[in-house]
Amino acid sequence: MKKWKLSLILILSISIVLAACGTSEDKENASGNKEQSLFDKVMDEGKLVVGTEGTYPPFTFHDESGKLTGFDVEIAREVAKRLGVEAEFKETQWDAMFEGLNSKRFDMIANQVGIREDRQKEYDFSHPYIESAAVLVTSKDNDKVQSFEDIEGLTSAQSLTSNYKNIAESYGAKIQGVEGLAQAIQLLEQGRVDITVNDKLSILDYKNKKKNANIKIAATQEDAAQSGLMFRKGNEKLVEEVNKALKEMKEDGTYLEISEKWFGEDVSPK
Repeated sequence: MKKWKLSLILILSISIVLAACGTSEDKENASGNKEQSLFDKVMDEGKLVVGTEGTYPPFTFHDESGKLTGFDVEIAREVAKRLGVEAEFKETQWDAMFEGLNSKRFDMIANQVGIREDRQKEYDFSHPYIESAAVLVTSKDNDKVQSFEDIEGLTSAQSLTSNYKNIAESYGAKIQGVEGLAQAIQLLEQGRVDITVNDKLSILDYKNKKKNANIKIAATQEDAAQSGLMFRKGNEKLVEEVNKALKEMKEDGTYLEISEKWFGEDVSPK
């Protein structure tokens, strides 16, 4: 009887251990497949859900017909196309965008998200797909200002809360406060200020829309900020495939075509 009981106990013990091992293995497999799960989901459902603002021209906004469009929108659509799926956009405010990604409302964010060290700790990014830097803008006929060092003592039109105001001041410019870029350029074209310092992409967008604007970029700072498509951590397969799509777009000229449409030149990272 004792031997029978001991045998039964031994069998039960082995069964529990095997069950535990199986459970552990299942967890390990689930964890091991986590990297590909989002990519598989995207491919199975045939759609890539993209978070974006929809109110940030020329990157993501609605045109006169109400259609969502913009540089980032076209880039995301082309990426999805090359993955063999459709891009489905979900619009939200900037403040809610990261939480939307965290809560899995989106698979990816396309909204000029700057690649910064603090963000890279929490999220994964694609390779940079666009970059911009501070530029010095003058009237077309101004040949005296050719570098940031030339603006000491000159009057610069700047939003008073902008980082670009600080840049202009750091080179010795006097500041004329304005409400935004449009007013800054208006004062510049009227000859009421000498210069303005602003974001290169914003200036290129302005010049692209207003071909006859009497302004030019006189100098560009070396430090450029880069943006990437953003993902939750742990989805390396999707990030890898998106990077492949971006690389192909640059190699076959599709990226350049989109870039020139919105900015008049190539804005890819150099």
